Amino acid sequence: MVNFNRFWQKQEVRFGVIALGIVLIDQIIKQLMAWLKPVWNLPLATIHLVQNTGAGFGILKGQTFWLGVVSLLVAVGVIWYYHKIPNEKWPQVLFAVFLGGVIGNLIDRLFRGYVIDYMDLGFWPAFNIADACISVAVVGLVIYYWKNP
Repeated sequence: MVNFNRFWQKQEVRFGVIALGIVLIDQIIKQLMAWLKPVWNLPLATIHLVQNTGAGFGILKGQTFWLGVVSLLVAVGVIWYYHKIPNEKWPQVLFAVFLGGVIGNLIDRLFRGYVIDYMDLGFWPAFNIADACISVAVVGLVIYYWKNP
């Protein structure tokens, strides 16, 4: 019988499951947005379909190909240098969340030619789950490496 608790504690498994989970959640929500094309005005945000051919914060519009190349290189780099990620739980989780976000947006660039964004706060450019994961992971990693040089 497989001991799933011991199995889950293996860093590589936890890393892969988290990254894959982020990709799946991101892609499911984006596919729903593409099908439904909703416009929901909520108290703090508007949920609507945005086709982003650029990068975060609306920069580099129309550069889908090059942004895809950079995303692919970043994803391959994280996987290639996985062995250099500290064995502690937080950097493992944060790098997995980062990788999931990068791959989620890379899939959009490869198969759609743009990234689907849908959360619009009005004062901030529209974004998606993958963008949020990348941002949270980067901030978390900056804090981690600042405290653990």
